[in-house]
Amino acid sequence: MCSSAAASDTRGPAGAAATGRPGGGSPAAARLDQAALWRLVWRLARAAGVPSWARLSPHSMRHTTITLALDAGAPLRDVQDFAGHRDPRTTRRYDRSRSSLDRHAAYTLTAYLA
Repeated sequence: MCSSAAASDTRGPAGAAATGRPGGGSPAAARLDQAALWRLVWRLARAAGVPSWARLSPHSMRHTTITLALDAGAPLRDVQDFAGHRDPRTTRRYDRSRSSLDRHAAYTLTAYLA
């Protein structure tokens, strides 16, 4: 993502430590709070020219990342680990092609036997 955005966070999951050391850096360094994260998402979306920037949220970015990883062919288990989901059914909800008949087991078996 944006290196300046990651540098503004010191310990939280939204970015890396500013100093590169575990646990953050100086005692004056503050965590990126929820409101600041929303503003960061909106600012980056506006800068990228996204017309619907005001409707974006940190979760919509997470949703897009998980969906694109599955669309790109990443194994469900790997995406599940990446997303921190305990149950694979949660990750499967992000898979847009799960209802595709081309991926249905019966069609796959028929193509194999043909």
